Amino acid sequence: MNIRPSRFTPLDGAAPAGCGDCRDGQPLGFDFSFAFQPVVDLATRQIVSHEALVRGPAGEGAGSVLARVDEANRYRFDQACRVKAIKTAVALGLQTRLSINFLPNAVYKPELCIRTTIEAARVHGLPLQRIVFEVTEGERVEDGPWFAQILREYQRCGFMTAIDDFGAGYAGLRLLSDFQPDIVKIDMDLVRGIDTHRPRQAIVRHLARMAEDMRVSVIAEGIETPAERDCLLDLGVVLHQGWLYARPGFQALPAVDPAAWPAGPAR
Repeated sequence: MNIRPSRFTPLDGAAPAGCGDCRDGQPLGFDFSFAFQPVVDLATRQIVSHEALVRGPAGEGAGSVLARVDEANRYRFDQACRVKAIKTAVALGLQTRLSINFLPNAVYKPELCIRTTIEAARVHGLPLQRIVFEVTEGERVEDGPWFAQILREYQRCGFMTAIDDFGAGYAGLRLLSDFQPDIVKIDMDLVRGIDTHRPRQAIVRHLARMAEDMRVSVIAEGIETPAERDCLLDLGVVLHQGWLYARPGFQALPAVDPAAWPAGPAR
């Protein structure tokens, strides 16, 4: 989805008409739910967070839901996703952090648009510091400073922030220079077959070192094989997510496959 900054009111301007649509409580016209996939720390052999992945009401793929999101309902959908992800995860007994994907082009004024999330977290008893807002690097962000301001406002409120699919787009380093998130998630295309691909190993090794210098945590996503796992450990990446550990659980918080842990301690 492309951002058109000219359609959004500046941070110090008046609220646009779109905010009224949300306040009026207009229904989306379709239902959706979530699947959850764990992120693990191989140093402690614990689940540290769960990512909320949008699904259809009967577990249909995300595409069946996102195909119904348009200019008219994008803001309401983004707000509804945040609330429902929190409500569902807490009802399932979440004890870790919760990662929620958000649409930056559905944010008019971050200091106003975040209020619904803060209220949902309060109502359901989820501390703000356990909520991570993820945005994919692939989102077209033509106004980098404006986008960085959204993320800074989220951090100021107490939320964590993450750049998802890092290395997949063209603006990742520019975004990282404007704003340092709490987490970057290495795109699965860099992870796939990394154990036999020296250029990918070099890229991930330097990404991990760069992130460490910036005090940013690194998660490798899309891990499917023990060889990928072990290679990433050798490169210094201990936070992992992928089918090797657990497939997304529809309306469930899946456990990690015991066979997925490495034989020895994390290196």
